[in-house]
Amino acid sequence: MLSLLRTRRWLSFTAIVVLVIIAFGFLSRWQWERAAEKQALNSEMVAARAAEPIAPTVAHSEWTPVTATGSYDRTHEVVVRKRPQDTVNGFWVMTPLVTESGVVWVNRGWLRADGNAMTYPDVPPAPDGDVTVTGMWRTWQQARTTTGLPAGMISDVDPAVLPVPTDLNGYVQLTESNPKQEGLDSVLLPEIDDSRNISYAVQWILFAAVCIGGWFFFLRREARDDAQRQAQEA
Repeated sequence: MLSLLRTRRWLSFTAIVVLVIIAFGFLSRWQWERAAEKQALNSEMVAARAAEPIAPTVAHSEWTPVTATGSYDRTHEVVVRKRPQDTVNGFWVMTPLVTESGVVWVNRGWLRADGNAMTYPDVPPAPDGDVTVTGMWRTWQQARTTTGLPAGMISDVDPAVLPVPTDLNGYVQLTESNPKQEGLDSVLLPEIDDSRNISYAVQWILFAAVCIGGWFFFLRREARDDAQRQAQEA
C-alpha cells in the first residue's frame, strides 16, 4: 500500500483530495460564521424589541426602538417599489413626520401592488394633526436607480432621493401609531433563521468525510487488486 502512495498517480490524487478537503473546511467555517452572525442579529433584535422606545437622534443603531410626535407632511410622501411581502409584490409608504426637532422619515407600512411596479398606487392617507409613532430604527439604503421612475416613487430608502432632507442616520419602521392609521399592513420584521447555515456547515463536513473515506476505499481496493495480480503471476 505504501508503494502505491509513492507513485505519481497517487501523489496527484492525494494532493487533489487534500485540496478539496481544505476547500470544504473553509466553506463549512464560512457557514458557521454566517450562522453566528445571524444568532447575534437575532439576539440584538430580541433585546431591541424589549427595550423602551426613545426619541430619534442623529445616530442610532439599527433596530433601536424609537418614538416621535409630530404631523405628517403628505405633500412629500413617496413610495418604495418592489417590496414583496409574503411572496406578494408591493410598496413601502414613506412619509416625513415634522417634529419640533426636525424631520423624521417614517415607513408607515406596506401596500399591495394592484398594478405593475411602475404604476403609482392609491395610498391611504396619513392621519391628520399630531401623531405619535413608535417603531424600529432602520438605517438608510443606497438607491439602485434614480431615473425613469414615476413622480413620488423611489427604488430604495436613500436620503439622496428623498424629497425632504433630514440630519438623522435612518428612519422609523412603524409598529404603532396614535391615532391609528388605516389601509396599510405592517412591514414584517425579518425572520432570522440560522438553521440553514448550520445545515450547510454540517454538509460540508460530511462531504470532507466522504472524500477521506473514498480515498481510503480506492487505496485499499487498488492495493488488494495489486496483491491478487502479483499472486496470480507468481
